Amino acid sequence: MKILVTGFDPFGSDKINPAIEAVKKLPDEIAGAEIIKLEIPTIFNKCAEVVHAKIEEVKPDYVLDIGQAGGRFALTPERVAINFDDGRIKDNAGYQPRNTPIHEDGQNAYFTQLPVKAMATAIQNAGLPSYVSTTAGTYVCNHIMYQVQYFIDKDFPDLKAGFMHIPFLPDQVVNRPETACLSLDDDVRGITAAIEAIVERDGKGDLDVIGGNIA
Repeated sequence: MKILVTGFDPFGSDKINPAIEAVKKLPDEIAGAEIIKLEIPTIFNKCAEVVHAKIEEVKPDYVLDIGQAGGRFALTPERVAINFDDGRIKDNAGYQPRNTPIHEDGQNAYFTQLPVKAMATAIQNAGLPSYVSTTAGTYVCNHIMYQVQYFIDKDFPDLKAGFMHIPFLPDQVVNRPETACLSLDDDVRGITAAIEAIVERDGKGDLDVIGGNIA
């Protein structure tokens, strides 16, 4: 099994992005699955081009995109992506879409194929906070989640994919009082646990409830 795991580069006023830093520290193999790591730009459309090319190159079984969610305290697998770009800030190319559909011929929303409840359960079992989120926002994180689902719809019907947000790193909250953060080592542990759950639940579907038995 091959799993492509992507992480965004830094954006906005931050000099670091926990997404790509955590992805770079992942093992090359998790639960018997080959882990392929990819840094992607925090740029609307361009990030999708990079991921599409990598999917064509390595032909993964799964894609897990990782992104930063400043202010969240937990690692949060995302359930759904919406066909909507509305940037609160400009991306790294200076583009700031407003109320814009991602694809005119795409569905209004796509649900992930990943076992998000099992992923959250595995992360909690690793001693870290996690819950399933039903909003990936309207910035580049939602954009790439939607784009990969669109690729599945149009080009890669056997692929399974999804997205997970992770909190700020401690260095990012020095000047952000009372803002949640998580260490890089904990991010890596949490993502690893989530990937273990993806492998374990392959072909079995998701759990009915978070906290169920994933063995």
